[in-house]
Amino acid sequence: MPPKKPVRSRRKIEALLRGENLGVLGLSRGGQPYGVPLNYAYAKGTLLFHGSLTGRRLDYLRANPRVCFTVARQAGRIFRHPQGAACHVDNDSVVCFGRARILDDSEERRRALNVFNRCYQADAPEISEAVAARCCAIELRITEATARQQRGTEYSYWKWRFA
Repeated sequence: MPPKKPVRSRRKIEALLRGENLGVLGLSRGGQPYGVPLNYAYAKGTLLFHGSLTGRRLDYLRANPRVCFTVARQAGRIFRHPQGAACHVDNDSVVCFGRARILDDSEERRRALNVFNRCYQADAPEISEAVAARCCAIELRITEATARQQRGTEYSYWKWRFA
């Protein structure tokens, strides 16, 4: 069982965010939830996403910029269990909360897309303004995050307020 009070550790949370590249963005509009899996880049307390210039994700963001983003990974194999015993798999996860914004300014969008690309490929060529104009960029400034790591019956739980 997790400890009653989480340990404050931005370092542990950031390590989990840097260690993966796929998560689920949770959005809500008019009481209707929407979760979309996305590649992301993490840099200095922000998450960066890219994608199409139109679509449901952007409609939801414009209606409600308050979002949550979840990253998880299976850290071990699933253990078989006898009938009635609990099933278990070692895992890590982080849940981030904050406000997302669509980067409409062309130079700001281009810079964000370059940061995104360099998180995946350090020597990625510079993205031109013309290329950036054909792609949407979204920035999520994390205000709070919680993370959990489970190994066997041992839990570690971290929390951090970014803002």
